[in-house]
Amino acid sequence: MVPAGMLSKELEVFEQHREEWSRSHPGAYVVIQDDVIAEGFFSTYAEAFEAGLEKFGVRRNFLVKQAWITEPVYVVS
Repeated sequence: MVPAGMLSKELEVFEQHREEWSRSHPGAYVVIQDDVIAEGFFSTYAEAFEAGLEKFGVRRNFLVKQAWITEPVYVVS
């Protein structure tokens, strides 16, 4: 579980760009640390996560988020 407030800046940056990114790169993954956006969009979570590790290192928190206008809902029964 993520502690309250952690990644709040990254989520704020994502929300500022959500509509634009959802149109230009629907379903792609983006990597954000504070207000720094890693260059490029990634087709898989694994690619985005690896890029985040390379750019920000293992000791820094960063957000990997998929660009959709609305969050998908998954139902498991």
